[in-house]
Amino acid sequence: MDLTEFTASTRVTYPAGETRGRSEVLAALPVGDRYGVVVAETPFHPLDHTWPDQPADTGTIGGRPVADCVTGAVEHGTGAVRLGEDIPVRRGTDGWHWLVVHVTDAPLEGEVDLEVDPRLRRSLSAGHTACHLSALALNAALAGRWRKEAPADALGHPDFDQAAITSSRIVPGGSHDVYRLGKSLRRKGFTAEGLAEELPEVEARAGELLQEWAAADAPVWIDSPGPELTARRTWHCGLPGGEASIPCGGTHLSRTSELGTVAVALELSADGSELTMRTTAG
Repeated sequence: MDLTEFTASTRVTYPAGETRGRSEVLAALPVGDRYGVVVAETPFHPLDHTWPDQPADTGTIGGRPVADCVTGAVEHGTGAVRLGEDIPVRRGTDGWHWLVVHVTDAPLEGEVDLEVDPRLRRSLSAGHTACHLSALALNAALAGRWRKEAPADALGHPDFDQAAITSSRIVPGGSHDVYRLGKSLRRKGFTAEGLAEELPEVEARAGELLQEWAAADAPVWIDSPGPELTARRTWHCGLPGGEASIPCGGTHLSRTSELGTVAVALELSADGSELTMRTTAG
């Protein structure tokens, strides 16, 4: 295939929870000593090069193991494929076509079956759903520490998560989130003084909310304006206190009750400049 003529982004079915599919191979590109297989439509969730929070799905393509699944991009008219961290622009930038690249040990052609490992997918989906809920719970638990009006989350609390987060990593059944408590956050109105002493109480308040939301068996769904990899999708959850929504390109469970027991652990760095939240579910 002449990639200078490539004009479409990969269609993805993972937002709807799909783990199987069949599609036409469009290209098989050398990736080191392996090959990056591009198909028209895939259930595989790739690692996002811009915000690499959720790991890639594993599974098989054409019966061969998928060693990795990454985001690829082709600048219109050039034919040059960039992968992962080598992509110089944000996903969705005009003039680029966006691909899901399945890394395997041999080139493939024709139509192939794609199968995602369902157990890993489910555990990552649980971790990502728990991550969003814990962010909302942390916002609520820290709401009294704002001395200025701040942008609110979907439940009406000051959005500490969006104001302070520096990294988020989804792990099977949970997540690790790091927040910066620097001068810029303080200028926005957040009070960090005395947080170390209050941390056990904040952790308990957030944990209680998480358990309440899990027990509520609230529905979770993804709103997607289209099937393209670049579609701007939104996570929704019908919580007892109102519907929550967060922009998200990952995978999720369908109800909060599927999380089972949910807990958070908060840790403040020695110098008080970073707050780490570890969420576990199951």
